[in-house]
Amino acid sequence: MRVVARRHVIYDALGVIRWKEHMVRILLAEDDRVMRDHLTRALERAGYEVDAVESGLDAVGLLEQADYDLLLTDIVMPGMDGIELAQQAGSIVPDLRVMFITGFSAVALRGGSRRPDAKILSKPFHLRDLVLEVDKMFAHGTLSGQF
Repeated sequence: MRVVARRHVIYDALGVIRWKEHMVRILLAEDDRVMRDHLTRALERAGYEVDAVESGLDAVGLLEQADYDLLLTDIVMPGMDGIELAQQAGSIVPDLRVMFITGFSAVALRGGSRRPDAKILSKPFHLRDLVLEVDKMFAHGTLSGQF
């Protein structure tokens, strides 16, 4: 198993630049339990740390408590949908990356309501494709030396 990490520049007490690495953390919001379990296992096997929740409200709660690098969310969920979740997440963690997953590729994302840098992955997709898309988002952050 590989471990995927991000590098951050930090300064020590003398002002010297140091690199700090941490495992890439993904917050997955998916209301379908079977899909949530499959996505979680695939991403963890690929070396990502994943916290998975079944609702947008649960995701907001975690975003307020922990640091995440990616929000991976279904668009169509009961209660708070993925678009509203991404908007709230952007106000909590402005540099959070977002990827939408949806079974409705024709879902019209309200003009200007989705983050312009967000990716969309339409269901059905192969788990390998999901991992490849996430890998691309963090291409400069693997511990395997692929900076």
